Amino acid sequence: MSELPPGIKLEKEDDKIMTLNVGPQHPGSGHMRIIVKIDGDYIVSCDPDPGYVHRGEEKMAEYRNYITNIPHLERPVIHDSCNILYPYCLGVEEILGLEVPERAKYIRVIASELNRCVYTLYWLAIYGIFLGHSTMFMWPTGDRELLIDLLEKLSGARVTHAYFIPGGVRNDMPANFEDVCIRQINYFEKRIKQYDSIFYSNPILKSRTIKTGVLAQQDAISLGATGSVLRASGVDFDVRKKEPYDVYDNLDFQSNTLKSGDSYARSKIPWLDMLESCRIIRNALEKIPKSGSVRVKLKPNPKAGNVETYKRVESGRGSLGMYIISNGKPEPYRVKISVGSFRNLICLPYLLKGEKLGNMPAVYWSLNYWPVEADR
Repeated sequence: MSELPPGIKLEKEDDKIMTLNVGPQHPGSGHMRIIVKIDGDYIVSCDPDPGYVHRGEEKMAEYRNYITNIPHLERPVIHDSCNILYPYCLGVEEILGLEVPERAKYIRVIASELNRCVYTLYWLAIYGIFLGHSTMFMWPTGDRELLIDLLEKLSGARVTHAYFIPGGVRNDMPANFEDVCIRQINYFEKRIKQYDSIFYSNPILKSRTIKTGVLAQQDAISLGATGSVLRASGVDFDVRKKEPYDVYDNLDFQSNTLKSGDSYARSKIPWLDMLESCRIIRNALEKIPKSGSVRVKLKPNPKAGNVETYKRVESGRGSLGMYIISNGKPEPYRVKISVGSFRNLICLPYLLKGEKLGNMPAVYWSLNYWPVEADR
């Protein structure tokens, strides 16, 4: 955690303390309000105030059955829709006793990793523009079209795909998808490697992120951080490795960690994860069964008994879980969504304390926070 400079106190009742409201309309706040108190150029305290994009997803899920819940549940993270639907489908499959076909499991992994990269590129583009690096806005925005095209071929939709369903996926991969996917991924991998020279080696990025917003390893654990925020502080925890689901335990990939715990490390972990995603997709395409069913056919309005379950996956923001309770009706009695963004937001007041106001965007967006997901 950052320390206050000499002479700056946390509690100070005088005219030198100024309160700033960053947002909710401010583009740098990301659809939320951040209440910042400053003494000169230094941040004395920070109070995040989410709640401006409330979706009501959890309550809506109680009024739709297990299948018709699919389209609206992906709305909190529209550019990572496969990963937010993933734990819901895993949970419903458990309470309904469904065995997902092997081919569908591999297709899910491929779609999940493509969507992870689509989300990360969006996040990275915004991070670039936050730091005044307009090229780093245009490059990821253009490169993500390659992957959106692949997801459109797979699902028929460009943004929210509604592709994962309880029991598998909606449809099989189209003809020649594997060849097109390999070609696109090979090109994309070359492109993202160029980000290192243009962005991560850029002296402007380094000066604004190295040793700013430092989150020590034990603090990351105590605050409940997850995903890239946790692994940037040296904690090797990735749900795909620690609690593998579907066929992740059959694939060859690694969990990326760094030790510095600063804004630079937190910005670099998602970039490293995209390289691993390319590796996972290639490996999955090599091992996928060449034929077979891709979903279990369900009767209308399937019901489960009086059971409950909790399933989680590794999303683009970290651990994303769904707690589902069934009371024997076609609609779930309760759906509770646990998202990485909300957990990582807890770190913000600790990291900004003592930082200069100009460092706020670099620290805030390095937390890989998505306001709409947190305010689900």
